[in-house]
Amino acid sequence: MTSDSRLRRYTNISALLHILRTKQITLLDPNSWDDSNDSYGLSVFKEKKKLKTVLGLCFTETVETYHHWHVFANDVGGVCITFNKEKLLNHIDKSKGFDYGPVDYKLLRELRETNPRIEDLPFIKRSGYADECEFRLIFKSATRDLHSKNVRISIDCVEKVTLSPWVPKALVISLRETISSIPDCERLNKYVFRSTLTGNSEWKELVGAAI
Repeated sequence: MTSDSRLRRYTNISALLHILRTKQITLLDPNSWDDSNDSYGLSVFKEKKKLKTVLGLCFTETVETYHHWHVFANDVGGVCITFNKEKLLNHIDKSKGFDYGPVDYKLLRELRETNPRIEDLPFIKRSGYADECEFRLIFKSATRDLHSKNVRISIDCVEKVTLSPWVPKALVISLRETISSIPDCERLNKYVFRSTLTGNSEWKELVGAAI
């Protein structure tokens, strides 16, 4: 899968509303992540770098997939927020403890052959996750013990909001109106859609015309 000029964040409607109302994204403690190999790597990075805080926020650089919906936004409240990558990263100041980049997917034998560098630990993951095409934002501090870190962003970073493919169609208009009623989010009225990944009328029409 190839990357593009967008970053997609799969989350839920509550997190979306928080982002739009506060104009902030929030990095959290990776200890709660599902992949313990991944969170362990960050804990080793924290220990060996003698840091008090390491936080993270994950995006994907690829188009929507069933995997992303099912794993990260797997109910009617799921959403995918599409960010303009350049505009979003303009708000991230690496001189203030932030870092970011694509995740490098490694085979176990690669780690056996060559030990990873400490600096790379926040951005490596087992190869079985390669289809996620993850892009990661991290925050680190040697002096402050934090459990979360907010980053101010501008709403024009948000290009589109895709609602869960499992959200009832009858709710789409209300959700679109709610999102676009938030201050500075009026233009999003044209950019809130329900995913058709699990049920697309054109796909069915073309399949139905099979010869």
